[in-house]
Amino acid sequence: MLSHIFYFIWGCSPIKNNNNSKELLINEKIDFDGSKTVRIIGADNEQLGLVSFDKALDMAYDAGLDLVLIAAQADPPVCRIMDYGKYRFERDKREKEAKKKQQVVEIKEIQLSCRIDTNDFNTKVNRARQFLTRGDKVKVVVRFKGRQMAHQEIGADLLTKFSEACQDICIVDKQPKLEGRFLSMFLAPQSTKATK
Repeated sequence: MLSHIFYFIWGCSPIKNNNNSKELLINEKIDFDGSKTVRIIGADNEQLGLVSFDKALDMAYDAGLDLVLIAAQADPPVCRIMDYGKYRFERDKREKEAKKKQQVVEIKEIQLSCRIDTNDFNTKVNRARQFLTRGDKVKVVVRFKGRQMAHQEIGADLLTKFSEACQDICIVDKQPKLEGRFLSMFLAPQSTKATK
């Protein structure tokens, strides 16, 4: 019996509003008493003063527009008379444009060994060039095995040769740096040079 009472109470608890947080309250969805005083901003951003919520709603309807709650925490709350459908359309359009302008830069990794032969080296250079022309950054890594650590200059020369093979389309973003048994450098497309 107790579990049924608990289920009844739990089942009747208020449900959270899962609407998109970007959505504003408009017209009758604004939960105010009709006599509540609100500050009104007109469709042309003019201050229309303090009026009752009912009068503000009538003003919006008379203009053929919506009453939108824009600052619920203000004292008194602030509402704007506007075409809410047009506002949402323009906001969504701006967000889509902003997403289009964002460019995601990936970092691709090319691994070399100290004893790499010429054909393999050229293949790796061509692969790096493809990444760079697509706008991605390239991390070039030389891995030292065993006694090769005593001859790090071979790896440094290899990275220099690699960057020179791509220098017409890239810049060296980070100079070669030794991390454990790996010597690595970063190459970036030349187009990023202007943004630095």
